[in-house]
Amino acid sequence: MAADLVLGIDSSTQSTKAVLVDASDGRVVAQQSAPHPTGTAVDPRAWLDAFDQATDGLLPRASAISIGGQQHGMVALDRAGEPVHDALLWNDTRSSAAAVDLVAELGGPQACAETVGSVLVASFTSTKLRWLRDHEPEAAARTHEVLLPHDYVSRHVVGSGEAFTDRGDASGTGYFSTADDAWRPDLAEAAIGHAVGLPRIVAPSGIAAKTATGLAVGAGTGDNMAAALALDLGPGDVVVSIGTSGVASAVSVSRIADGTGSVTGFADATGRFLPMATTMNAARILDLQCRLLGVDHGELGRLALAAPAGANGLTISPYYDGERTPNRPDATGTWAGLTSGTSREDVARAAFEALLCSLADAVDLLTGMTGETATRILLVGGAAGNPAVHALAPAILGAPVTVPAPGEYVALGAARQAAWAWSGSTEPPSWAPPHAETYTATPNPLVREAYARLRDRTS
Repeated sequence: MAADLVLGIDSSTQSTKAVLVDASDGRVVAQQSAPHPTGTAVDPRAWLDAFDQATDGLLPRASAISIGGQQHGMVALDRAGEPVHDALLWNDTRSSAAAVDLVAELGGPQACAETVGSVLVASFTSTKLRWLRDHEPEAAARTHEVLLPHDYVSRHVVGSGEAFTDRGDASGTGYFSTADDAWRPDLAEAAIGHAVGLPRIVAPSGIAAKTATGLAVGAGTGDNMAAALALDLGPGDVVVSIGTSGVASAVSVSRIADGTGSVTGFADATGRFLPMATTMNAARILDLQCRLLGVDHGELGRLALAAPAGANGLTISPYYDGERTPNRPDATGTWAGLTSGTSREDVARAAFEALLCSLADAVDLLTGMTGETATRILLVGGAAGNPAVHALAPAILGAPVTVPAPGEYVALGAARQAAWAWSGSTEPPSWAPPHAETYTATPNPLVREAYARLRDRTS
């Protein structure tokens, strides 16, 4: 076992990614990955198989490990620790009616935000527990313990014993108080109908457990919190992540309780807060256009750059599979301005503009709530590397954008947490920032104005 190597894991919606990192400087020594099943409800045991595959040969080389995982997912276990139901993931919207009920039971949107930091929507774990109670009562009755995805994988690393989590991921459940930094087990009980076990909350820099071989296991955290830790975010930084979902997030020293539901008041992985505005539709807006046009993402970007700003009048409201920001779980997509002259280039351009306008709405909501001026906008995620995004984002977001070099930032953030826990220091280790490029363009408010008209007309 090498004392200077740590392992960071990203157990995401799509796959498990593992990076072995030099704890002294953040240099990636090795990395591997393994796929996850598709769908919004999956057997969580598949994540354990993927973890074993992705960490094969890496785990014995590490002194410490932490898991970054997809937020919100419901892992309901019986007394033997076996799943009673497929895990419902963050992007499963079947619990949207349950969210409405739970918000009402907490006294309305503002009271809900004051209690748990956010207004509940279908993404939150508590709404999925209520759905389980109402639609799968036998499974609900057998539920003894409820974990988040990263908690479930972390316990697999240890092998047995008490489950553990961190305040960042816990703040996305709907039964954690961001004001008190503590569980509200009464809210979990109210959601599912009986008391359930919840994981122990570990401090951001704490060692949660050690394996039989001496491997130190950190608290782990949610994927967005891990990415913020990797990028060493500070006040004034806004990160826009373009993955399966779109996320605008910013570090805040103050707790957020937004009764409008536009901004979720999550905790972060350092002891501060990580308010964010999240869209359910991001890169898959481009995926759909690629399928319709029969091209890959690179060609879609080239087509988009061949069309003028505004796509010759074609505007898309891209809420194809429901939406979270704004909260429209039953929404579908709307195209407006199609004519007999609409070209493939226009269709491609409209997709990129819709994606970026949706994210610009999220950034505006976030900065309006925190009161922080965005002094730096960072674009991350798979679609952030597309040249069309580089060209169009500064004009639509109205500010220069910085694009860090592609990297596994969730896994790197988990690795930084592991190094922090291993070191025993009061602050995370100082690692060199990733190489980044900055892009500028003249702001073009007309595209956002057309998008806003369609958005508001179809609300």
